[in-house]
Amino acid sequence: MKSFPKPSELPVPAGAEGWEKIYPYYLVFQDKLKAEEDEKFWFCDSQHWPTVFKPFETIGAEFAVKCLGQYNARHLMIPTAQGIDYRIHLGYLYMSPIPVPEEDIPARVPEFEARIGHYFQNWESLLAQWHTKVKDTLYEMEALEFEHAPDIVPMQDILDGVGKDGSEKLLENYDRLIQLAYQNWQYHFEFLNLGYIAYLDFFNFCKEVFPNIPDQNIAVMVQGEDMELFRPDDELKQLAVKAVELNLQKHFTDPDNVEATLAAIAAAEGGQEWLDQWEQAQDPWFNFTIGNGFYGHDKYWRDHLEIPLGFIADYIHRLDQGQQILRPMAELVAERERIVAEYQELLDADTAAVFDAKRALAATAYPYVENHNFYIEHWTMGIFWRKVRALSKLFAEAGFWPEDDDMLYLSRNEVRDALFDLINGHGIGAKAIGPVYWPDVVAERKEIVTALKQARPAPALNTPPEAITEPFTRMLWGITTEQVQQWLAGDDDAESGLKGMAASPGTVEGYARVVMDADDIGQVQQGEILVAPVTAPSWGPIFGKIKAAVTDIGGMMSHAAIVCREYALPAVTGTGSASTTIQTGQYLRVNGTAGTVEILDGPTSEDAVTDPAVAEAVL
Repeated sequence: MKSFPKPSELPVPAGAEGWEKIYPYYLVFQDKLKAEEDEKFWFCDSQHWPTVFKPFETIGAEFAVKCLGQYNARHLMIPTAQGIDYRIHLGYLYMSPIPVPEEDIPARVPEFEARIGHYFQNWESLLAQWHTKVKDTLYEMEALEFEHAPDIVPMQDILDGVGKDGSEKLLENYDRLIQLAYQNWQYHFEFLNLGYIAYLDFFNFCKEVFPNIPDQNIAVMVQGEDMELFRPDDELKQLAVKAVELNLQKHFTDPDNVEATLAAIAAAEGGQEWLDQWEQAQDPWFNFTIGNGFYGHDKYWRDHLEIPLGFIADYIHRLDQGQQILRPMAELVAERERIVAEYQELLDADTAAVFDAKRALAATAYPYVENHNFYIEHWTMGIFWRKVRALSKLFAEAGFWPEDDDMLYLSRNEVRDALFDLINGHGIGAKAIGPVYWPDVVAERKEIVTALKQARPAPALNTPPEAITEPFTRMLWGITTEQVQQWLAGDDDAESGLKGMAASPGTVEGYARVVMDADDIGQVQQGEILVAPVTAPSWGPIFGKIKAAVTDIGGMMSHAAIVCREYALPAVTGTGSASTTIQTGQYLRVNGTAGTVEILDGPTSEDAVTDPAVAEAVL
C-alpha cells in the first residue's frame, strides 16, 4: 500500500530549524517513540487549524482535542471510539483517532446507552442548564482585568490589614483566565458529541433500511432548523432592511471609517432609531469573528466595527438591486418535508415510526452541532483573546517585548514564569530579567513561525489503514478511504477537475474566487464560486453572494457543508487541493450532487482577478 511520508521525512523549511523547541514537549513527535508513532496514521486538521501555530495559540488545539476525547472515552463511553491523539508537526496539527479494543466494546455498550439515554430524555432541561453555566463562565471571564500593581500599597490596605501588594491579582487572573477557557471547552463537547451521535444513529438507520440512499438526502432531512449561529448574520440583514426603510443608504459609502459613518447616521432623520437597533445587536451577537476563534489574530466584530458595517453596506446594495438576502427557509423546509415524506412511504408502519423518532431526535440535536460555535469558538475565545492582548500589552509596557501582541510567541506556562518575573522585580524594587531575555527569544520564534508558513502541510502521515471507518473522522473531517487514495494519487488529473464529498446538492457554473484567508472574503463578488482551504461559519454574509462553495477539507457535517445546505448552495468538500489547484477567475462547474468540480475552458473573468500575478497566470 502507498504511504504518506513519515514525520521525520518531511523537510524542515529553511529558517525553521529548531522549530520543535517553541512548542510544549508533549505536542511534538518524540525520537524515543518513533517506532510507535510511525505506525499510526495521522491526518492534518487544516479544517480547524489552517495556519501555523504561534506557541500560545496551541491552547485552543489542546483544550479542544482533549475535551473532545474525554467525552468519547470517559463521559459517554462511546463503544467504538475513544479520543484522538494529536501532535504538532512543522507548525500544523495532525490527528490520529484512537479505537476501542474489540474485547472492550461489549462492556461499554450498557454504559453508553444509559448515559446518552439520560441526555436525550432530558434534552431541553439539560441544554438550558448548559446555556446558564456557559454564560456564567463568559461573564466571569469578561470581568477579569490585567493592571500593573500599584507603586505604593494604599494606606487603606495597611489600615485594613490586607497584607498583599496587588500583584497577586495578575497571577490569580491569569490562572483564572486559563481555567475558565478550559471550563467552557469542556462544556463545548457535552452536547456536540451527542448531536453527532443522534445524527449518526439516524444516518446508520437510513443506510440500513434504504441501502442506496445518498448521504445528502439524509442530511437534507434535518435541514431548515433554526440555528443561533446564523443570528449574527441575521442581525446584520435586519439592520440593512432598517437602513433602507429609513432611507439611510447614502451614509454607508465608507464603512471602513466607522466614526464618520456612525456620526452621519446619527445626524440623519431616523438615524437614532437605526443606531438603537445597532447597539442592541452588538450584545451578544457581535462577539463574532471572521476567522474561527483559534488564533490570536482573528478579528472580532465588536473590536472591528468596520467589518459588520461593511457587511451591512453590501446587504443594503443588494436590497437596492432587488435581491433576496434572507435564507430561503420556506424552500429548505419544503424540500426537507418532501424528501422525508417520499422515504416514509417506502416503509411499513412500525419501521416508519422508528424512522420518525430517529429523525426527530436528530433534528432536535442537529442545531447544536453549529450553535456551540457561537458560544465557544466565537464568544468565549473572543473574550479570551481580548484578555490575552491586554496582558501582552502590559508586558510590552514593561519592556518584555516590542510589540503589543508578542506574548503569543510564549507558551502559556512560560507566560506564568514571565508574570512572576514581572511582579518579582516590581515587588523588590529591582529590574525584571524579562526585558533582556524575551525580546531575543520572541524575535527568533517569529522567524521560525514565518519560515514554517512557507510550506503547506502534508495532508497525512505514515501508512493509512485499508479503510477509514471511524464515523466522526468521516462525517466531520471528510477523511474517507476515497479521499486518502486521492491524496496518495497526487494531482495528476487535477488540471481538468477534482473529486470531493457531495456535501450539498445542485449544479452551477461560475467564476472561481480563491480565498486563502478570512481577511480576503471581502473580495468575493456576486455570483462567484468560493474556493477555500476551509470556510468558517462566520462567513455567512458572503454565502448570499456566492453560487457554490468548494473546500480542501471537510465532511458531511463540516461547517461548510452545513452552512451551504442551509443556504441551498451546492458544495463539494474534502477535495484535498482545490485552493491550490484552482485559480481566481477560472470558470468552474460545481456538481454538489456528485461531488465533482470541473475546470472548464470557458471564459476567464477579468473582473474576478485583482492580483497582478494571478491575472498574468489566468488571462
